[in-house]
Amino acid sequence: MPELPDIVVYLEALKPRIEGRPLEAVRIASPFLVRSVEPPITAALGRHVTELRRLGKRIVIGMSPLGDEDVLYLVFHLMIAGRLRWRPRGAAVPGRVGLAAFDFPDGTLLLTEASTKKRASLHLARGRAGLAALAPQGLEVLDATVDQFCTTVRRENHTLKRALTDPRILSGIGNAYSDEILHAARLSPLALTTALGDDELARLYHAVRATLLAWVERLRQEMGDGFPEKVTAFRAAMAVHGRYREPCPVCGSPVQRIRYAENEANYCATCQTGGKVYADRALSRLLKADWPRSLEDWEARMNPDPD
Repeated sequence: MPELPDIVVYLEALKPRIEGRPLEAVRIASPFLVRSVEPPITAALGRHVTELRRLGKRIVIGMSPLGDEDVLYLVFHLMIAGRLRWRPRGAAVPGRVGLAAFDFPDGTLLLTEASTKKRASLHLARGRAGLAALAPQGLEVLDATVDQFCTTVRRENHTLKRALTDPRILSGIGNAYSDEILHAARLSPLALTTALGDDELARLYHAVRATLLAWVERLRQEMGDGFPEKVTAFRAAMAVHGRYREPCPVCGSPVQRIRYAENEANYCATCQTGGKVYADRALSRLLKADWPRSLEDWEARMNPDPD
């Protein structure tokens, strides 16, 4: 799922292409995409783009205000497989993965989703109140003080992985960057928020900011003057996310994982958990009592002595 760094770069790429331009046509190819009824999507036609902003993991395009209550906002949530493409004016909506096309004078913004589960969504909200109703209300860490961050994270008792990825707690962070943040902070994904000391939470706060800002800058450099076409949760420069069994770039220990639902958490046992290897649901059900409980046991199992 595109997260804060990806959304920021999408918005920066869209700004010179559509800001100040009118939305000339909307072509909806999937009946599952539009999740709002009033106002209708056609109400945005002919309006000029006056605002581009991020709302959590959502992309917001504000359309020519005549007053605070007359602003219309296109609100895109790309979910896991949704992506934006910039193409020449009038480009066709791709047959299998295409969801919609938005025609501007200088080009067409395509929305695609490479998944059979159509989860990407589009809302049209009227006014600030309508936009606020779609906001998950999580704390914007890049705008927050360390005290605000600590208070927010400690408000409820969750694992750090849950706290980082819950949009009602923190804004813009998902599965991929939460792994990278926890690795940078040297904290376990299963540590409980209310059990952490002030120093640990301060370390997490600085890791969140440093990780997100570093990736925003990295993605900007990759994009240059183009449009982000390779938005993915798995990047070669990541330390642990998507790197199961590969060496940790800090200590060289094999990266571990915890699978749950449709996601997984990746971590380094040496750097983050004091050598403890957590049970991975995909394997621990089979191994049961034989599941390795330490990094040493895990390495011995994965690399048995040939003698």
